[in-house]
Amino acid sequence: MIRRYSRFLFHFHAPTHETMPLRQAQAAPVRAPLFRNTMNLLAHAHSTRSRSRRHPALRPVALAAILTLSGTSLAHAQAAPPTEAPGLPPVTVSASGLQLGASDMTTPTTVLEGDELVRRREATLGETLSSEPGITSSHFGAGASRPIIRGMDGPRVKLLSDGAELHDASTISPDHAVVSEPLLATQIEVLRGPSALVYGNGAVGGVVNVLDGKVPTAIPQKGYEGSAELRANSGAGEGAGAFSLTGGAGNLAVHVEGVARDAGDYRVGKGWSGGSKVPGSFNRTDTGSVGLSWVGDQGYLGAAYTRQTAKYGLPGHNHSLDGCHADGDHLHCGAHAGEEDDDHGAEAPGDVPVVDLRSERLDIRGELRNPFAGFTALRLRAGVTDYRHDEIEDGAIGTTFKNKAYDTRIELQHAPVAGFKGVIGLQTSQRKFSADGEEAYVEPTITRKLGFFALEEVRLGDWRLEAALRHDRQTAEAQTSGIERSHNGTSASLGAVWKFTPGYQLGTSFTRASRAPTAEELYAQGLHMATSTYERGNADLKSEISQNIDLSLRKTSGDTTFGVSLFRNRISNYIYGRTLDEVDGLQLLQYSQQDATFTGIEGQVRQRLNRHLGITLFGDTVRAKQDGGGLLPRIPATRAGVRLDASWQAWESQVEWVQVARQNRVAEFETATPGYGMLNLGVSYNGQLSSGAPWQVYLKANNLTDRLAYAHTSFIKNAAPLMGRNVTVGVKVAF
Repeated sequence: MIRRYSRFLFHFHAPTHETMPLRQAQAAPVRAPLFRNTMNLLAHAHSTRSRSRRHPALRPVALAAILTLSGTSLAHAQAAPPTEAPGLPPVTVSASGLQLGASDMTTPTTVLEGDELVRRREATLGETLSSEPGITSSHFGAGASRPIIRGMDGPRVKLLSDGAELHDASTISPDHAVVSEPLLATQIEVLRGPSALVYGNGAVGGVVNVLDGKVPTAIPQKGYEGSAELRANSGAGEGAGAFSLTGGAGNLAVHVEGVARDAGDYRVGKGWSGGSKVPGSFNRTDTGSVGLSWVGDQGYLGAAYTRQTAKYGLPGHNHSLDGCHADGDHLHCGAHAGEEDDDHGAEAPGDVPVVDLRSERLDIRGELRNPFAGFTALRLRAGVTDYRHDEIEDGAIGTTFKNKAYDTRIELQHAPVAGFKGVIGLQTSQRKFSADGEEAYVEPTITRKLGFFALEEVRLGDWRLEAALRHDRQTAEAQTSGIERSHNGTSASLGAVWKFTPGYQLGTSFTRASRAPTAEELYAQGLHMATSTYERGNADLKSEISQNIDLSLRKTSGDTTFGVSLFRNRISNYIYGRTLDEVDGLQLLQYSQQDATFTGIEGQVRQRLNRHLGITLFGDTVRAKQDGGGLLPRIPATRAGVRLDASWQAWESQVEWVQVARQNRVAEFETATPGYGMLNLGVSYNGQLSSGAPWQVYLKANNLTDRLAYAHTSFIKNAAPLMGRNVTVGVKVAF
């Protein structure tokens, strides 16, 4: 393991992205009763019965510590006491369209950067964001996990790479990985409302924008800059390393970066009937990128080539269902049906299918400031993707999925006109998707999209008003049957932020959005064993029409800071997989339409106890039901938690308890999921090398009580429970 990851010792990363964490401990008088009550709660949670376990050696981290610290004098970073009123640090939201601060957004915006991002990062994008209020993940073992926002997933959540859409196969099925590497992210943004609308009318749930440094936007002042990171964990015996380097002179800048990850089958909490580990939950990923830019006084133009390869297992496959087929609205499995009913059944450890993935992408990014009179910026985002993954069973390729796509996005930001500032743009894409083999449940399709959008804002005293308008046309063609369906949709959104007193703001937005059905929802027809479903599309599906209202209240300064949001989203012609029949764990899903309503609340409040301590309460809940009666499947359970954070000199730490309620509100043919509580801990130390370069050593421990936990949002919740006790140790150095 050491030999494999030692080449990733140097992870070069632009220091301009290393910003302050969103949550800081600031000076204030101690609220003794609140502090005592919180400590009693944490003590009670921690007293839960646990059993110690030896953790394997964290060899990659030990290597990093030896190579970066031996023979080097260290200058310890000292934290100075605050000299002004405490408040949340300013954060710029890149995907807002107008480079707005988070405090100017009309709807809640989640931004992870700096130390906070380092603490939250996991192997997949879904798991990285899953602890944020209002966000969970689809959890399909260790290799595939996609974000779920306010109970919505798949094509309703748009995934971007610095404003350009990611084209993989993750919207088609939850067992397909997202080709975005959290270890290379410099900032992750989650948007809702008007700003999300300009990235696609299908982004009903929201937009996740992952920023990275693969295309340089500036020449490093000293000619080069970067950072390196190594980390390892005990839950899956994982070792991971990342590097990044930016160098340049004159008007040219070049960037290289890479990640390698090797994780075995992960351990689950105590008491699982399937054993101590999830068979086939391993994950091996390698990602590399090289970029080149021309940088001038008025902007930049650059390109980057990225290649990712991955191998990960698919827990929960049940090949005793191979002979099943649909006959009308019923399933028939005959002699081939299995006797197992353990959340779709699981194969023997040696028989778990393996995904062998390869993705190649070319990104083109550029920005020209003040391109011509009346306009302040012209931005370009374009990408070409060649994606393929093979599902290998018994050493042979069973099914091959391919996705060849391109996308182009052009934005033009105009100068203020009568107080209005805004952006107009054009977006186009084409996706050629095919599946070949025994699980080719969708015929080859070509999907073409064309969209026009506009976003405007005006500030009137303490008010900021925002409006967005977008029109899209989508054509989805089934190449085998020759069926073609076209959908047009116009979406609009209005929002406002009122800073009615210093440090307080009230935000509201109303969005009416149209989402065209995907090619899979239109044309699916066949057995999908990864999710133990037989899926049937409907070529006569109409566009969804959602009407969402969002109301939020935030306090951004003082000893107490908070943010809370209420939302109600009524969707006409909501598209979902309705279960018609079930045999031995296999479900017959018919893509159908029914009006549905999503209602929920999410938020957190932080109280600063003194200059070193702070306490945060957080939680979320969402209810989703069909207007005609009945509940929707795989809706996240209610969560609530308490977090105590501390900082002293160069040290930072957190301890939190998260309680997830039992999910009894289930759809037809769906089973309830028991609740659970988890105790998590994190600690980090920041220092400086003699050259002044910052370094950090961190440790985080999740599920310290080793609780057996299940994700209600997962298709394979019983075949792949959540990870048990897991300790992660890492070291990062920047220069």
